[in-house]
Amino acid sequence: MVPAGRAQSVQLETTVFRPPGPGPFPLLIVNHGKAPGNPKLQARDRFIYLATAFVRRGYAVMVPMRTGFANSTGKFVEYGCNMTANGYEQAGDIADVVRFARTQPWVDNEHIVLAGQSFGGLASMAAATQDLPGVRGIMNFAGGLKVHGDLCNWQGALVKAFGEYGRHNKLPSMWMYGANDSYFGPELVARMHGAFTAAGGKADLVAYGPFKKDAHGLLGNRDGAAVWLPEVERFLASVGMPTREVYALAEPPAQKATHYAALDDVNAVPYLPQRGREQYREFLKKATPRAFAISATGSWGWAEEGENTNEKALAACQAASKEPCRLYSVDNDIVWSAEHGTAGRN
Repeated sequence: MVPAGRAQSVQLETTVFRPPGPGPFPLLIVNHGKAPGNPKLQARDRFIYLATAFVRRGYAVMVPMRTGFANSTGKFVEYGCNMTANGYEQAGDIADVVRFARTQPWVDNEHIVLAGQSFGGLASMAAATQDLPGVRGIMNFAGGLKVHGDLCNWQGALVKAFGEYGRHNKLPSMWMYGANDSYFGPELVARMHGAFTAAGGKADLVAYGPFKKDAHGLLGNRDGAAVWLPEVERFLASVGMPTREVYALAEPPAQKATHYAALDDVNAVPYLPQRGREQYREFLKKATPRAFAISATGSWGWAEEGENTNEKALAACQAASKEPCRLYSVDNDIVWSAEHGTAGRN
């Protein structure tokens, strides 16, 4: 829990990843987005794929949940369609995390970079208007904040906000936005970047092509590293941060494919009622990473893209089952074996 706020009375729930040893390590601070709904109900972010890449390169990684999110204390404060104020409000927590981190003996307090995704990207760019000792640059992944519905011209408000941040910008940044981002499309991104740089801000825009169904989820997708890692390494080198891998991290054990049935053999899936088979048929249209779980009670659950799809599929299944759930299909493989049971096969 990291102290934050005007009187340091707020406690920010923070995930820390560290290489072995006492350090000091260069540091990455990753700033999360905002899911729809109550911020208190938002799950703690870990950014496991980004964190893994940085720990391999000798970095420590901190992922703080800002005020009012998840198990952080305090109340989330928002300013509606005033995007400039929304970014500045969140930037206060980021600055507090930087100050705290620089007091830790395991942090190399002269080699720090920030990354932000979605609302965290907007907040990180707002933070870059402050004096942040030790911070060398900002990585903005699909930064912004979308207002759902036609409540205001939030797009124009974002352009205005980035113009404001550009006028006061103190740190170089690298921006990454995909062509099929469902929140911030190429035309809006061009306007935001143009306003930022025209006002004096330093930002290299990486406008990459489509990524799966929605580029907004790039950082949370296992396959996203092929897109972002080369750009991240180039940016890190440009601001004097390490890029060479120095630690080997074991990959999570893969689920072993079996020959129980063909992937698209819907009738081979054990236990499921007709509606469950219809759901499995729809699941086969989903993007990878993906997982489908079943139980002997006829319950099922699935998850696609993002982090921890196996665990999420099992949890979705288990929520409706008194019997243990097991994985049936992972990505494009069947991982179910006959020893798990075949009841309900037809």
